[in-house]
Amino acid sequence: MRTGGTWPLDPGVVFLNHGSFGSCPAPVLEAQAAWRARLEAEPVRFLSGELEGHLERARAVIGAFLHADPEGLAFLPNATTAVSTVLRSLRFEPGDELLTTDHEYNATLNALSETARRDGVRVVLASIPFPIRSPDEALDAVLAAVTPRTRFALISHVTSPSALVLPIERIVPGLAARGVETFVDAAHAPGMVDVDVDGLGAAYWTGNGHKWLCGPKGSAVLWVRSDRRARIEPLVVSHGFNDPRAGRERSAFRVRFDWLGTSDPTPYLALADAIGLVGGLEPGGWPARMAANRALALDGRDRVAAALGVEPPAPDAMLGSMAALPIPGLTTDADALALHDELEAGGIQVPVQGWPVPAARTRGAPPAHVLLRLSAQSYNEPADYDALAAALRRRPARG
Repeated sequence: MRTGGTWPLDPGVVFLNHGSFGSCPAPVLEAQAAWRARLEAEPVRFLSGELEGHLERARAVIGAFLHADPEGLAFLPNATTAVSTVLRSLRFEPGDELLTTDHEYNATLNALSETARRDGVRVVLASIPFPIRSPDEALDAVLAAVTPRTRFALISHVTSPSALVLPIERIVPGLAARGVETFVDAAHAPGMVDVDVDGLGAAYWTGNGHKWLCGPKGSAVLWVRSDRRARIEPLVVSHGFNDPRAGRERSAFRVRFDWLGTSDPTPYLALADAIGLVGGLEPGGWPARMAANRALALDGRDRVAAALGVEPPAPDAMLGSMAALPIPGLTTDADALALHDELEAGGIQVPVQGWPVPAARTRGAPPAHVLLRLSAQSYNEPADYDALAAALRRRPARG
């Protein structure tokens, strides 16, 4: 693993899990430290007098990168919080249906289930095949699950457990044509694949900064389309709810989300810095970085698939900087945990979990597959995947 002075990763660990929590490169950590030093030098002036201006600058930078109207951006600590923020703001009627897929993230499925319990509605899981042959199969599965009672859809751009890049640019308008508004869970998308939030046209969109943008932990954004902003409120009621500027100098959406009580805003401010700093690490900028990560992920997938004796379960066109592979012979969540712990003890950090995730299964049901999900970032090299392949070959045969 190539770490050098840019990445603060332990050189004794083969780190193949950038997708979970990423790693924040040293230049970004230094930028965050500089923001924190400014804050602590005069906290009242910084938080009460300067912060709004700094947030405006950060939103402008991030909005330009995401092709998103910055007025619709709100900073939150993670995409999970963004999902709960929107769902807590909306109300549904008994009999309504909330649509998602069986490739969705466990925490967001829990949020949908709680909303369903609160409002007496039903969560519908569209079953996307895995293995999968083409993006059309994903599109067809989602649209086929729509009924006259479907009111809301939560769909990932890049699925977390199975690492699929879904055809979100076709799913969103397909749902809209059927009268369904969509929340795009793009937790993995920024910095991995091209993003055009405005062009996508979804009602709601969220992305993490701590993953592929390599920002600090605790940096994410929620974006709300202009015609939906009035109905979305933060989880915390704070000073913005009676700010006299609301509706005159600034929107209610803006003043309510910009101050949720005293906290450390430096992850948000440094995320804007990360876009320039991390993009500058590659001569070709972000497009070159994303292309290099994807090429390495595909190469790594092929090396590990050969060691497992399995065919890649998804076409190259549906992958970005991650890939998931089924592990033959493993059938339970306990099997997945045991393999993860075995690899971790051997110095390899890579996620292994049952799919679908527990929240997408009937209680007590076993997973359909145990998946190993590998990531590729600029600190990785082919030898890292060879090390994983060798460790998997050393395992005793099962099944």
